[in-house]
Amino acid sequence: MNKILLLTTLFLSLCTSICFGEKRSATGKISCDQDGMIVINGKRTFIIGSYYLPKTPAPFKELSVNGYNYIHVNADQQQLDSVQSNGLRTWLSTGSIKNNDPKDIARITNLVTKFRNHTSLLFWEMEDEPAFTWNSAEPRIKPEPLIETYRLIKQNDPEHLVITNHGPVNLISTLQKYNPTTDVLACDVYPVIPAGIKPDYALHPDGLQGDFLNTSISQVGEYVDKMKKVAEGKKPVFMVLQGFAWEMLKPEAERNKQMIKYPTWEESRFMAFDAIVHGATGIIYWGTDFTPQPSAFISDLNRVTQELAGLQEVISAKNEKLSLETEYHELGYSVDAGVEFITKRANGKLFLITVNSDKNPVKITFSNLKNYKSVRVLSENRIVELTVGNLTDNYNPFEVHIYELQK
Repeated sequence: MNKILLLTTLFLSLCTSICFGEKRSATGKISCDQDGMIVINGKRTFIIGSYYLPKTPAPFKELSVNGYNYIHVNADQQQLDSVQSNGLRTWLSTGSIKNNDPKDIARITNLVTKFRNHTSLLFWEMEDEPAFTWNSAEPRIKPEPLIETYRLIKQNDPEHLVITNHGPVNLISTLQKYNPTTDVLACDVYPVIPAGIKPDYALHPDGLQGDFLNTSISQVGEYVDKMKKVAEGKKPVFMVLQGFAWEMLKPEAERNKQMIKYPTWEESRFMAFDAIVHGATGIIYWGTDFTPQPSAFISDLNRVTQELAGLQEVISAKNEKLSLETEYHELGYSVDAGVEFITKRANGKLFLITVNSDKNPVKITFSNLKNYKSVRVLSENRIVELTVGNLTDNYNPFEVHIYELQK
């Protein structure tokens, strides 16, 4: 590494490490808090996004009605205006500088300066999955040209953040080499895959996309943990979740109808809250453009995003430290990951967000809740009474319970 590149890398590493709790410009309109939550105009905001517009007559309104606040669009004035008029935010793709090409430099400079002042703009994105090359250890794009592109973007627009989405594979040490190129990290993992599917691009010979030992949908939380290690506690982590069936990515003539499998509402709900419990501060859905619309799956996904939006004040709140103790009851199964949880305080109320990360049912008691009398289970229309400060409840495999504790 030559001296100039070394100094540039060190400078950019310093710049990208100040995101947490620091203003990124004189106005401070867009920043991120110490826990990675995005702050827009002073308001902590959990990001609920989509890579694709719905296939409806009024797609931006459709997104807004269903709880989304973030959408990827083309660098087009009319589209950005539609984003703004529907109360959404967007990110734009810039591409990167290839071989120090002056045309790339001019193109990116013009793009950034043209749209940097549009109020709908939240992030820039350079390249998707830059470290990932299918069936190869060689990166698709090395960090160096992205470092140069990041520098160019920041020279022309210090206000907005840069986001980079990584594939679920690659070593943590490899992905950390890309940290000087970005302010926000994301990771895509799509684990609902039918057994026996024919391996294709991005699917391993075992028919799976992820490469952890855990092949269940609770791997989503494990990939959040991995990306938090990549981020070294200095950058927000988003998760890109499944908005499609893998078989639908193939040309229609090549599809096996028996292999078309979409996440159920329960699975989509679990994956979203599993990501949140593990510390993700944004969720973006990929693949809906390959999904029939309208469809039962899209309706189920909208139920999830509507619930997330309805809980915006809760899931964007800071985690509350609470000394809870847990005890499992014998049901004839082992407990592996068990019930994972976080606590939040919003609008003067305490919320306990829980997910059963096991493939088996569990029964659990939370204790040390003596200051509370009853618990309302959100989205389930039921009340759980506390017994001497103890909350006992049952979980199906990969089930979510969100408790609002009442004094």
